[in-house]
Amino acid sequence: MTDLEPAVVTIRKREPEHLHRMDGLDLKLLLPWDGVAAPFRGAWCVLRPGDVALEHAHEDREIFFVMSGRAEVRGGGKRYEIAAGDLVFLPPGLAHQVVNETDEDVSYYAIWWDTSMSEEFLARQATPAEAG
Repeated sequence: MTDLEPAVVTIRKREPEHLHRMDGLDLKLLLPWDGVAAPFRGAWCVLRPGDVALEHAHEDREIFFVMSGRAEVRGGGKRYEIAAGDLVFLPPGLAHQVVNETDEDVSYYAIWWDTSMSEEFLARQATPAEAG
């Protein structure tokens, strides 16, 4: 790319009408995303008032970016208050859930990754000569 060529920006709109109910909350998977390669997966999540996400654990690392509202993350026998602007890191193997006991929606972006996702990403990025 030269200085004269325009950069290409790909935007995925929020699309609140395309959320799907799953595991106690409304969500839309954002990654994998056709045409965009990334070494992680992600979802836009919305907990409605009274929602309790299904408690689960996984071997992925996970980060939440809280966009609006307030909620509680429960994990490791503890409770953590979260609010818009907070970042939440969940280590592999920690059973956790998000609970909305307020009267407003809580929206957050969740991104998760593990070694295999990174390896898959790197393999897709390899040139034919690098791939062997």
